[in-house]
Amino acid sequence: MSTNLSSRMSTLRVSPTTALFAKVDEMRRKGEDIISLNVGEPDFPTPENVKEAGIRAIREDFTKYTTGNGIAPLREAIIEKLRRDNGVTYGMDEVAVMVGAKQALFAALCAVAGEGDEVIIPTPCYVSYPDMVRLAGGTPVMVPRNDDFSLNLEAIEDACNEHTKAVIICTPDNPTGKVYGEDELRTLAEIAVRKDIFIISDEIYEKIIFEGNRHFSVSSIEGMKDRTIVVNGFSKTYSMTGWRLGYVCGRRDVIANAVKVQSQTTTTPPSISQYAAVEALNGPQECVSYMASEFGKRKDYVQDRLSKIPGVICHEIQGAFYAFFDIRAFLGKEYEGYGVIEKDTDICEYLLEKHHVAVMPGSAYFAPGFLRISFASSMEVLKMAIDRIEIGLNAHKC
Repeated sequence: MSTNLSSRMSTLRVSPTTALFAKVDEMRRKGEDIISLNVGEPDFPTPENVKEAGIRAIREDFTKYTTGNGIAPLREAIIEKLRRDNGVTYGMDEVAVMVGAKQALFAALCAVAGEGDEVIIPTPCYVSYPDMVRLAGGTPVMVPRNDDFSLNLEAIEDACNEHTKAVIICTPDNPTGKVYGEDELRTLAEIAVRKDIFIISDEIYEKIIFEGNRHFSVSSIEGMKDRTIVVNGFSKTYSMTGWRLGYVCGRRDVIANAVKVQSQTTTTPPSISQYAAVEALNGPQECVSYMASEFGKRKDYVQDRLSKIPGVICHEIQGAFYAFFDIRAFLGKEYEGYGVIEKDTDICEYLLEKHHVAVMPGSAYFAPGFLRISFASSMEVLKMAIDRIEIGLNAHKC
């Protein structure tokens, strides 16, 4: 019997977020008081009207397989949302519902990139983008962003060649909290046209945006709808992480191929979640503005506290619910009972084991020397967590 495994698997990492989540869970089961700021999950419950729609779907026996691209009422609601919020008109065959935005993005990559193809990824970036590209058979090309986390447009254009199929962007951005401006995205669109590539736009944090900033979808630029693949979902905006529902929009042949991927993997999106999502989009939206407002208050607190820690550099957080801050001033320092800390991963381990707060290392996002925390927790939890981080970082020997 052959014991050889797939060579492709050797190129993939286990998601750092998932790995840390497992370690935190293990420590908690041992009775340790761990504050977790490593997971990007809203602490708010799913809105009551959305939960009731899911319960109603169960009671009315909407619990069977659906069409592979999602039920018609949900696709219609998504199309109306895109028209209303983003100024783009899609047809029913240009939208597909998937098992989470993550699957939507992976299916889109499978549709446009394969063996020998390259996909440009500005860094820092979401941990899974490069591995999704590899799993689809393509090659990720990492292009560092500017110091303020804006896109290095010249470097992106220079990285394009005859093998380039797409560039992935996320706005508002995980992990940095950056929101790309309209002028910036229009220039990126011009590059995409010149180089004949797709823009895959991850807009999952679209509704979590703070004062002075505005979400702009590159798909709304004239001539860019068919060159843009928009990925979005319900997990962040409606606090529906466990419902596992996202969607992808784009040119009909791209969407048809993305649906093929779903048909051969998960078959269809979950029926109950889809009926709940119809209510999420068509029902009252006060829950969305309330959550965004609360995230804004937490953002102000977190940014202020982090910026006051000597040695920490925290850029302006414009959207999403993450702070991504520079801790390179603390590298190379010795900590009592721990030794010299050389890397951001060491600081994360130190903060977890000695101060019982879980944060993510910037190197997981291809930005060594940074830490990422999620402020999708209550203000009380955030105060305790940042107290622990501040005490931990300041505990080095002079």
